[in-house]
Amino acid sequence: MTNTTESLQNSSTLAEQVFKRLQKAIIAGDIAPGSKISEPELSKAYGISRGPLREALHRLEGQRLLVRVPHVGARVVSLTAAELIELYEIRESLESMACRLAAQRMTATEIAQLRTLLYAHEQDASFQAGTGYYQQEGDYDFHYRVIQGSGNKMLTKLLCDELYHLVRMYRIRFSTTPNRPAQAYVEHHRILDAIAEGDGELAELLMRRHIAASRKNIENYYAQQSKPK
Repeated sequence: MTNTTESLQNSSTLAEQVFKRLQKAIIAGDIAPGSKISEPELSKAYGISRGPLREALHRLEGQRLLVRVPHVGARVVSLTAAELIELYEIRESLESMACRLAAQRMTATEIAQLRTLLYAHEQDASFQAGTGYYQQEGDYDFHYRVIQGSGNKMLTKLLCDELYHLVRMYRIRFSTTPNRPAQAYVEHHRILDAIAEGDGELAELLMRRHIAASRKNIENYYAQQSKPK
């Protein structure tokens, strides 16, 4: 019984390790959108049996980072321009609502911690160089912390779990748009000021504008791509 338990624990640990490595590679773009996922190749590359690997892939499907294509198999998600715009429209609506709730519910300590977080973002090397915005996840992510501060469990599950990593994948991809890092940083500070003042209406408006600016950058990108060369 002990050997069986240890075997299950080892399998679970391996699946977790591979899941994290694949998740990071997909979000960072090291595994390109649309790439076909080969179980035999991954099993060989990571030195893992097919069982734990399939568990890891199933979790990535749950995070919408992988999709199953009939007669093809698993591929890394690759949203069309229209789908990506729809995703950002969802963010505009739901994250702005989360921001309004955060202005009503975040404590003074949580707000102070968020200011400290923004200071850390400003010190980041890529931000200082103007080449990108700080891209750590979870508690190191301004948006994640604001959503958590909303105190709405259903909203948090949707935005910090079900859609979070898919959104991060594209946030990272477009974070290097010229001038966008500095502009986003200023917008974050204004949003936080509104939250600190308890002005939910203003906080909601500023977050909506913030995400709308990112959406417009994406629309401009695809408009440029569609122009004749």
